Amino acid sequence: MGVKARKASKKAIKKASSQFPNSDSKTASADFLPLEGGPREIPETKPLHNSATVLYVGRIPHGFYEKEMEAYFQQFGAIKRLRIARNKKTGKSKHFGFIEFENPQVAEVVADCMHNYLLFEHLLQVHLIPPEHVHPKLWRGFNYKFKPVDYVQIERKRHNKVRTLEEHKKLVEKIIKRDTKRRKRIEAAGIDYECPEIVGSGQSAPKKIKFDED
Repeated sequence: MGVKARKASKKAIKKASSQFPNSDSKTASADFLPLEGGPREIPETKPLHNSATVLYVGRIPHGFYEKEMEAYFQQFGAIKRLRIARNKKTGKSKHFGFIEFENPQVAEVVADCMHNYLLFEHLLQVHLIPPEHVHPKLWRGFNYKFKPVDYVQIERKRHNKVRTLEEHKKLVEKIIKRDTKRRKRIEAAGIDYECPEIVGSGQSAPKKIKFDED
């Protein structure tokens, strides 16, 4: 590029730049006016502080219950509370539970280390629960030792209880009524079967009878 060409290019640049008004000039365009109140300061982004101390533990294997879980997870840090979801009637584990640590950093380490950890052929699912998502009734009765109801013993007492004469008659009538229905169903099915007689149906009173005291 020659000297004349360079001079011509410089003149063209100066001419083009003079067409755009300076932002400091009083005749600046309205599109380039500064914001009202001066320049805005961008707030500094602070690092998020983890305060979650409650962990959800899913896919808990059979036999890994409260005592075993507390003894195992104590190697990470102090445990504040622990509970396993159980069936109200049978008391069997529902294979998920919750652990609360005293230190949130310990809870974060446990979630990182124990998630998808293979234990007794089960992959544990461990997740942190934010404090705002923890249900207020989560720890209600967490230290209660569940005692399953012995329904066999309850039914045995009900069956062997001492009955009055009227109660015994009603019981025998119900048994005979069920037996007659069963006989009709057998006959309707075309089965030639002789049903045995109910022993004790003709007795007026059993051995365990409660008489009214005069």
